[in-house]
Amino acid sequence: MKLTGPFTQLLTMDNLPERGKLSDDQLEIIPNAGILHQDGKIVAIGNFEQLCKENPDAKIEFFEGDFVCLPGMIDVHTHICWAGSRADDYAMRLEGKTYLEIAETGGGIWSTVMKTREYSFEELAALTVERAEKLYRQGITTIEVKSGYGLSIDDELKILKAIQLANKKTNAELIPTCLAAHMKPKDFPGNEREYLQYIIENLLPEVKKQNLAIRVDIFVEKGAFSITDAKYYLSEANKMGFDAVIHGDQFSSGSASLATGLQAVSIDHLEYADESEIEILAKSDVMPVILPGASIGLGERFAPARKMLDAGCPLVIASDWNPGSAPMGDLLTQAAILGAYEKLSMAETWAALTCRAARALRRNDIGVLKKGNKADFIVFKTGNFKEILYQQGQMKPAP
Repeated sequence: MKLTGPFTQLLTMDNLPERGKLSDDQLEIIPNAGILHQDGKIVAIGNFEQLCKENPDAKIEFFEGDFVCLPGMIDVHTHICWAGSRADDYAMRLEGKTYLEIAETGGGIWSTVMKTREYSFEELAALTVERAEKLYRQGITTIEVKSGYGLSIDDELKILKAIQLANKKTNAELIPTCLAAHMKPKDFPGNEREYLQYIIENLLPEVKKQNLAIRVDIFVEKGAFSITDAKYYLSEANKMGFDAVIHGDQFSSGSASLATGLQAVSIDHLEYADESEIEILAKSDVMPVILPGASIGLGERFAPARKMLDAGCPLVIASDWNPGSAPMGDLLTQAAILGAYEKLSMAETWAALTCRAARALRRNDIGVLKKGNKADFIVFKTGNFKEILYQQGQMKPAP
């Protein structure tokens, strides 16, 4: 048994509404707090001195000075298993070319696919561990990781196996998602529907058999896949027992009905979601996931986070860390910048990184500090939680 503390403030992120807007006075903040934990699980949370008296045999992990404790952050959308660089793409965007124009001329996703295919399973696992450890040092303790830079049966399986191996070698917990429907590979002889059918028949059964992922994602956009094709693909994946996730409304709207009709776990991006899309999502259980890193990386608009919350939607913020559209890979900085532009309360931002993010992974054991949950917490060297977002990502968790 270990007792960790005392913390000047401990934010449990418990007992918050699952959707809609939040104010900071709704946050449960325990002063002079401690966490009693054993075998990776929380046994009790409360006043540090009281916990000391009640558990005299507990090993003390003592924090001297002012510290704030929060649940470990959760990044529900990343692409951190890749090889190569897209710095040339970024330079072209700075010169005025769009993401879609660059993709049409041989850059974009396909250039990363070609480089990633050259790397071995072991090399990709090592790169994934390196990036996961960087996120872990930033306070991200749970990380969703997509495939999607293989776009062949063997290469997609290689990437998912690399993620599986990386999960055994990093301090963070990695959650795999199969994104073989990232785009139709240029070396596939058929059309988009034929490629999706090829995946359904040849890849997804192996993913299921080898227990490499329970989540399937698809990019719905010009240059990727249509709403009609995505509906067919995800419906077939659902029949096989996979959870559906959608890259939607990044450059154009129209994917919200698809997500709600399929009862998708989440729809991610939403930069171009309009009022009708927001209304659809507000009436559904689909989790809207906003990716400010892609907006910053592409110089595009932010998703309408304020409107979503005001309409009664939940909200999740993720980094989208990838080599092309979102190369920053700093979730806390991105969330702080988004919050300033979209006028999000600190409670709304922290919920989007913790308790509401956990729901986007269908997890109820993380994102909230309470008895029985995973002892998954981070600590900042400050006496006031408001300092963390105020410093816009420059304050990092204590080692």
